[in-house]
Amino acid sequence: MSALTDDTLPITPRAMRDEMIVFAAMALLLAIVPWTGIYPFFVMQALCFALLACAFNLLIGYGGLLSFGHAMFLGTAGYVSAHALKVWGLSPELGILVGTAAAALLGLVTGYISIKRQGIYFSMITLALSQLLYFLYLQAPFTHGEDGIQGIPQGHLLGIFDLSKPLVLYYVVLVGFLAGFLLIYRTINSPFGEVLKSIRENEPRAISLGYKTDQYKLLAFILSGTLAGFAGSLKVFVAQNASLTDVHWSMSGEIVLMTLVGGLGTIFGPVVGAFVIIAMQQYLAGFGQWVTVIQGVIFVACVLLFRRGLVGELAHLLRRSL
Repeated sequence: MSALTDDTLPITPRAMRDEMIVFAAMALLLAIVPWTGIYPFFVMQALCFALLACAFNLLIGYGGLLSFGHAMFLGTAGYVSAHALKVWGLSPELGILVGTAAAALLGLVTGYISIKRQGIYFSMITLALSQLLYFLYLQAPFTHGEDGIQGIPQGHLLGIFDLSKPLVLYYVVLVGFLAGFLLIYRTINSPFGEVLKSIRENEPRAISLGYKTDQYKLLAFILSGTLAGFAGSLKVFVAQNASLTDVHWSMSGEIVLMTLVGGLGTIFGPVVGAFVIIAMQQYLAGFGQWVTVIQGVIFVACVLLFRRGLVGELAHLLRRSL
């Protein structure tokens, strides 16, 4: 799909072919990462955030709903998965399933509350709900407050794959990311996705055509939250901890930043944006708090110079769907 501009490219067989070629190239490059000498922890972390940004992009880029509270799905799934793995002793696949289900349930509840409002009111309600959960997790005994849940066992996925081995864990995270990415891609190019885009462009007209827009927006919100939770459950195995950082409002801000830097309403933009932001945090860590300042400068530069985002500008230049 192309960027949100007045010259948006229509969905054609050629556009879908271009997108699948880029997807195959991306999957191939990510598959050979362990053999290139690149630090695998960095890439695994970036893949989790890339899936999170793609889930957020599904909501805002194609549904036109700006959420300032998506960190609550990331953190909730992380806490539930971590608790299930460490305290309940569940297997990795069940831990991921329980965490993702918790995020889906949270998406249903918070979506039902917030989806009836529009614009900035919707955004503020999602932010308020996210902060409510932040303070709840700060006080809840099972989260261990500011210490978080540490030393989470990785175990054997399906009783076969030893997740304590970095190479095995990398490919499990990669498969999870690609599966989530393809689900989002299929959703966008389905009749459901077309209705979402019509709601984004002109909701009153969509209502006049007989569509129950609130139901479509609620389903999009739940799906986005579920996939964000799936990313949070995968992240638990990479970081081996679950902390308040993942629920804080600043994390929601980073998700917005990743999406805008890469390209709002593009397929691959959030992936690029996530890798850019995580790479900055990883390789500029020596600058301390100045990393936030550098991120702010880059964000301002992208807004002023790359209005469509990095991938959006590239797609516009090449007249290709990315």
